[in-house]
Amino acid sequence: MSRVKEYREKNNEKQCDIALLINNSKANYSKKENGDLRFNLKEARIIAKHFGDTIENIFFDNEVSEPETPVSA
Repeated sequence: MSRVKEYREKNNEKQCDIALLINNSKANYSKKENGDLRFNLKEARIIAKHFGDTIENIFFDNEVSEPETPVSA
């Protein structure tokens, strides 16, 4: 899930502020922020530029998990 909400709240912005920024309705933006819909690349670029960070940091999970152990056949 994206970190857009964290960034938005840190900047004391409301959902309607970011919705306006990416030219979406508040309802549609809310669905995107909650993970029900996905942000498109254009929206992701606008949001990343607005928050002064990269798309990767905002929209991708950077946690590294342990590799799975192969199952013997």
